Amino acid sequence: MKGLHFNIHMKIIAGYLFILVCLVVSLLIVMNRMSAMQKEVDFVTQHDMEVHSLANQIQKNVLDIETGMRGYVITGNEEYLEPYNTASKNWLDNYNKLYSLLGDNGAQKRNLEEVKPLILSWINGSAEYVVNQKKVNNQSALDEHFNKNKGKKMTDELRAHFDSFLEHQRDLTNQRVEKLNQENNNLKITLYGLIILVTLVTIATAIFLSNSIVKTIKQVVRTIKSVTDSNETEVDLSTRIEVSTHDETQELAEAMNELLSNLEKQNWVQKSVAEISTMYQGKTDLTELTHAFITKLTPMLEAVYGVVYLRRNQGSEVRYVKEAGYAIVSEERAAASFRLGEGLIGQAAMDKRIFLIDKLPEEHFKVASGLGESSPRNLLIAPIMVDGRVEAVVEFAAFQPFRARHLTLLDLLQDKFGSAITNVAGRMEVERLLGESQVLTEELQAQSEELQAQSEELQMQQEQLRITNEYLEEQKQFAEQRASDLKKAKDELEDYSRKLQLSSQYKTDFLANMSHELRTPLNSILILSQMLMETEGDMDNSEVKESSRVIYTAGSDLLRLIDDILDLSKIEAGKIEILTDEVNVTEIPQMMKSMFDPVAAKKNLTFEVMTAADVPSVITTDGQRLQQIWKNLLSNAFKFTEQGSVTVKIECAEPEEVRELLPELDEEEMVLAISVTDTGIGIAQEKQQIIFEAFQQVDGTTNRLFGGTGLGLSICREFTRLLGGAITVQSEPEKGSTFTLYIPGSLEAAEYYLQLDQLALEEAAVSVSEFAHEHEPVSEETDTSLVVEAEASDDQLFKGKKVLLVEDDRRNIFALVTALEKKGVKVQVAENGKRAIELIQEQADFDLVFMDIMMPVMGGYEAMKVIRQDLEMERLPIIALTAKAMKGERDKCMEAGASDYIMKPLNINQLFSLMRVWLTEQVSQV
Repeated sequence: MKGLHFNIHMKIIAGYLFILVCLVVSLLIVMNRMSAMQKEVDFVTQHDMEVHSLANQIQKNVLDIETGMRGYVITGNEEYLEPYNTASKNWLDNYNKLYSLLGDNGAQKRNLEEVKPLILSWINGSAEYVVNQKKVNNQSALDEHFNKNKGKKMTDELRAHFDSFLEHQRDLTNQRVEKLNQENNNLKITLYGLIILVTLVTIATAIFLSNSIVKTIKQVVRTIKSVTDSNETEVDLSTRIEVSTHDETQELAEAMNELLSNLEKQNWVQKSVAEISTMYQGKTDLTELTHAFITKLTPMLEAVYGVVYLRRNQGSEVRYVKEAGYAIVSEERAAASFRLGEGLIGQAAMDKRIFLIDKLPEEHFKVASGLGESSPRNLLIAPIMVDGRVEAVVEFAAFQPFRARHLTLLDLLQDKFGSAITNVAGRMEVERLLGESQVLTEELQAQSEELQAQSEELQMQQEQLRITNEYLEEQKQFAEQRASDLKKAKDELEDYSRKLQLSSQYKTDFLANMSHELRTPLNSILILSQMLMETEGDMDNSEVKESSRVIYTAGSDLLRLIDDILDLSKIEAGKIEILTDEVNVTEIPQMMKSMFDPVAAKKNLTFEVMTAADVPSVITTDGQRLQQIWKNLLSNAFKFTEQGSVTVKIECAEPEEVRELLPELDEEEMVLAISVTDTGIGIAQEKQQIIFEAFQQVDGTTNRLFGGTGLGLSICREFTRLLGGAITVQSEPEKGSTFTLYIPGSLEAAEYYLQLDQLALEEAAVSVSEFAHEHEPVSEETDTSLVVEAEASDDQLFKGKKVLLVEDDRRNIFALVTALEKKGVKVQVAENGKRAIELIQEQADFDLVFMDIMMPVMGGYEAMKVIRQDLEMERLPIIALTAKAMKGERDKCMEAGASDYIMKPLNINQLFSLMRVWLTEQVSQV
């Protein structure tokens, strides 16, 4: 068609598409024939095979009926009727399936229809008759039937019909196979014909396409030769190739024309560089050089404006100063100089790159001629570099955009023009230096005489310098000695710090060991004194009971003293743990009343707890430490008050008090104030501060009226500090005292760490409860009744139980064995962990084990691990006994395998309570 042109790409694609269409058509034809053949094959493999299979199956059914019938007749065993019955049911199904498959073959259907009445006749007339006669055991009828041989005739006829049916079916299958073979041969012939046809079409298409492509390429080659051969000495680079085709050959011609353009541009650039390079010769002045350069280059770049800025060092500052210009309208319009980074000139020098700007505003600047003024719209700024240093910056302006060859020329001229600038500047500097050297020579001659006069003065100065150096050397030695002394002092301080830290560790270890050593004998003292107090008998034992009570009270006081000393030492070490939680303030008054009402009643004192209405219900602090503080304050109040009252007020602190006592807190932070007021002996003004120091009291003499160690208030002060609060005292002698505790409503510091065992806190709570118990005459009867009830229930639970006591201290062994045997418990003693394991291996019927921790040969930790892991006795209750009140002791015991934990000195009632829990659990497991 006219006006429709195909490129080489489209021609090749069209040829391939035509060949592909031929191949697809051929494949469709072949696939159609193969699909028809596949249907025929499927019909033969599925239909004919199934017909043969069903026919054989029907024969097998008849044979199974006959075999089953004969087996039953011969043996009388009804098991032979199973294949008989199965075949009787299945043959008709197989017959119907076969009949349905022969829907397109009338002759075979008729053959099959002749078989069915024969099978039915044989089954009904022969098989069933024989089976029924056998069932009634009619042997004469059976003999008569077999003598007439009716069944055999019928089966022979059936076999003949089946053979005829199958023979006819095999003939049909052979015919179909032969037909498939013929169609396969026809398909081969068709396939070969299609291959030949497609091959011929492909060859024809390839010849047509190659002729079309080669023809146009030859045309391009002829054109290129005509251009290059036009002149052997000089090629005409302005000639361009013209091709009328619209395929890739046109693109080839355009590429050649672009190559000619590039060659033309390079030729122009080389000529321009040569012209400008020759211009540098003979130039000895920078102004002359730059003026010649800008005057020559500006027209080459088709620009109408040009300026050269040279590098000048003005002190420590680098500036680029205007040196020469081309077609500048007014000297005032062109800036005289630029700092590095100032304007586009300074920025080009800093970035060392070319700036090319188009579409300048008309008011930027104008170029004047005789007829008027015009505004260039394109700007080119380029740095001139030598060895990476910008020696000059050139600026050009043009009406039309700068072309690539202009930029290439400017890029090539950078090094050459830069080198010319440095050469001329070097020559100018040499000339300047020569001139200066002449002037300096004259000056040197004049100064020579002055130097001669100064020589003597310098000798005198050198002597003074020598003396000064000696003095400085002495000062240096003194400074070095001073530095050595300071380093020695620093080392001594570091050594003292290490010794102080080691001493603190020794102190902590000593207190832990002291706790263990004191608690071990206290254990037997408290257990035996408690047992003596609870001993029933006549009035003659009253003195013994009173003595026992005194011993028990003294031991409890000693235990509290140990706990107080441990608390102070741990606070001093700075490793105590403050656990923040929500504390219900509304519960504090009830706790105070329940704990100290019996004490007030015993001393005939009035005890009141008042809570302000604006007090919050909940605060966030360490409730256990807070409780320990107000318990100590109330204990002191009752201790030093003989008559009158003790009053507690719980309210919110005044803002003025908070600012004075706790200035670091936010003014909006709520602070709880708990004041304890008594009408006791009071405290003198000069002694109100020492009462908070450890082991200090108002009356420090040996014959003082009130006892105590003076640790309670010291502990209160330290705990208050850890809780972020403060404690104050107001008192007058013989008029009473008021201690006020200020606690923030929220404890910002979440945790402070100190080596304090949780069980030490529990023991402190126990000691306080025992203190309250001492001053409760009314509750003693209640406790006695509870003990009697517990003892009544213990008779059944404890009696006959077998307990292993693992303990190395004979005093504790005596006390515990006495207390346990009194309950009817059978106690066996092991002096260390190794002996305990041997006893458990010999007698595995222990109901409970008391395991001391610190023992010779094998300690309690190792023994419990062996019992749990090696002996695999997971259910045996083991209660750990320890006198070591250090942090983590409980966790270490539980990790080693202890079921529970109790700390020495033992409270016998707590011990019995633990036994009730674990023995009851043992009974429930059984």
